[in-house]
Amino acid sequence: MFRFESDRDLIESFRPRDLRVMEMPPGLTFPLFVRDYLAWTETSGLRVYLIFSAPGSRKPIGIIFRRDSMGGENVTRMCEWCHHSGASSEVTMLTTDVTNKRRVGISLCADLQCKERLEDAANRAGRHTLEALEQLRARMFRFANEALGIELEPAA
Repeated sequence: MFRFESDRDLIESFRPRDLRVMEMPPGLTFPLFVRDYLAWTETSGLRVYLIFSAPGSRKPIGIIFRRDSMGGENVTRMCEWCHHSGASSEVTMLTTDVTNKRRVGISLCADLQCKERLEDAANRAGRHTLEALEQLRARMFRFANEALGIELEPAA
């Protein structure tokens, strides 16, 4: 769980390179408490925003993904974070810049609503969602760390 006191705090969770394309979600009020993660799609539908914290951390990490067009192919894919399977309109390649000349991509739910899918699956199976959500945040951080070089700051 983490908290944003203002829109400035939210903006500062993103890498400086992402700020040039930043679009705030409509209707946010501050202070804003985020339990697991916050995700939204910009009005154009081109970019998907994610803010999460790594397990054991309260420092928010923001990543802006671009939805890359896959040429209209209608194939089934699996989200690498929540393991939801769906058509290419549901699970798609999301990419983000590492440098000016390098992008990385990952197959994810197009709307990043993995939490809702995990909670639904756990409720139908009669399981608690806490472990699944911890694993989801761990997968998010593994991507941020391995693909983008984002590291945890040492605890104060």
